[in-house]
Amino acid sequence: MLYIIFYFQVHQPFRINKYKVFDINESVAYFDEELNRFVFNKVSEKCYLPANALFKELIETFEGQFKISYSITGTFIEQAKAYRPDVYDSFLDLVKTGGVELLNETYYHSLASIFDLEEFIEQVEEHAELIKKEFGFIPTVFRNTELIYFDKLSDLLLSNFPQIDTILIEGADKILRGDSPLYARISYNHGHLLLLKHYKLSDDIAFRFSDRNWEEYPLTAERYVSWIKDLTLMEKEGRNLYLNLFMDYETFGEHQWKESGIFDFIKRVIELLLKEKNIKFLWPSEVKSTLNYKPKTLSVPNPTSWADTERDLSAWLSNPLQWNAMKTCYELLKKAKEKGRKDLITLLKKLTTSDHFYYMCIKYFQDGDVHKYFSPYDSPEEVYRYYIAILTDIEERLEE
Repeated sequence: MLYIIFYFQVHQPFRINKYKVFDINESVAYFDEELNRFVFNKVSEKCYLPANALFKELIETFEGQFKISYSITGTFIEQAKAYRPDVYDSFLDLVKTGGVELLNETYYHSLASIFDLEEFIEQVEEHAELIKKEFGFIPTVFRNTELIYFDKLSDLLLSNFPQIDTILIEGADKILRGDSPLYARISYNHGHLLLLKHYKLSDDIAFRFSDRNWEEYPLTAERYVSWIKDLTLMEKEGRNLYLNLFMDYETFGEHQWKESGIFDFIKRVIELLLKEKNIKFLWPSEVKSTLNYKPKTLSVPNPTSWADTERDLSAWLSNPLQWNAMKTCYELLKKAKEKGRKDLITLLKKLTTSDHFYYMCIKYFQDGDVHKYFSPYDSPEEVYRYYIAILTDIEERLEE
């Protein structure tokens, strides 16, 4: 049997203002409210509302046969409730269908697992509490920010979150070493089941679908489904296969515009797959109960992620600007906690969001890479200047 696990990341950061040096001690408007509202409204119309409506329709039409999972960040939920209650309600309605599983991650979509383990645990707890409060859901599956995973992460989760038994990770070639991502693995400490993203088939939809220079363009649902069916030919011993298709939710309508045919494509793909007797949709939490073999142990000593060709941390930590900004932020957050400055702690937590450091990435920016596509700023250096000016103001407020 081939099981398909659809997982979507739903996230929006609090983008920072163009905060200048002369704003220090004069303004506390750290976040660009106008820009954040504009982006959220735009993506709501292009992605969240139509995608939620489509998947709700498919779940109800196929009466439980179609299943999907989401990781929804705390910063997204805050913005949805503030800017678009209709979007928030549409997610509530989607979860109420019974066809959705919600995952656990860091509340602020941060890299705390790399820089501050106590803060990481705190943010995971905050997120779990939020998902329970808003949706009445208690997650047992974890997905770290940017699919970052390394052995110590499993140790942390095992010690602090015994309810978590499954972790989603990137199916990076460097950790698979020729093996297939279609098989579940067990963490090095045997504490967690690991589900590996099939990045090629995921990225065919998320990144390449509307690329006219792609040799497979235009991709039809029939051809895509034929690729999936071909995967079953590799297994000769009757072991179950798990095709993990992980992508940003904004793939539908925002990154791949409606005009590209992305909505019709994904609907047709799901309809065709549901006709196959040896293919079923599954939630990540259900993998354990369907395993018919003993998973191999997988050790990942060094962090991997979904990002760029390197599948490492370089998208957020490849230059001195990023390192200095992140180091300073976490130092100030620790100091704010020591002083009990609750007024500043939340602000600093919002500044731990990984997007800020992604915008500071220099390695591909000049080439018009995906980094530039996602950034609302003119250059990585510009973001850094605004970010450091904000931290400088917060540091002075800490000394009050």
